[in-house]
Amino acid sequence: MATLLGEQKLDARVEFRGFGLQESDDSAVPVPFPDDFRWGVFLHQHVRRFDLFSAGHTHTASVTARVWDGVPDPGQEEWEEQAEIDYESVTGDVALWGSGRSEDLIRLGIPGLWRVRVRCVGRAEVERVTRDEGTAYGVERYVIDFWPKAG
Repeated sequence: MATLLGEQKLDARVEFRGFGLQESDDSAVPVPFPDDFRWGVFLHQHVRRFDLFSAGHTHTASVTARVWDGVPDPGQEEWEEQAEIDYESVTGDVALWGSGRSEDLIRLGIPGLWRVRVRCVGRAEVERVTRDEGTAYGVERYVIDFWPKAG
């Protein structure tokens, strides 16, 4: 059973339905966010970066980032979207990008190859709220799990 090493709560300032996470050293990212953002793709992998396509146009999404020492149990919760990718970090720190770079970093602890699982709820509701009422705060919620990639 995997052990949780750290958990952080972050706000993602979503614009044009997107936000991204990338290596904190921007010079190590060949194509920085938002370049080559893929419209309609829930989780899109780039070199030292990954992007998320939100169901709402402009809002603040809630992000819980968790770092594990092994593959975490997926749990029994129902998710509207979920996907996994591989991710490489050269510093062990990941920056969150939305309408700009967040001051908070996700601290992986060590550089290396990681597996990332992204899950999301609140998509239908944030689509409705941003369409009918304007902006929303914390309606769309993401859980992003990082663990060292074996092999």
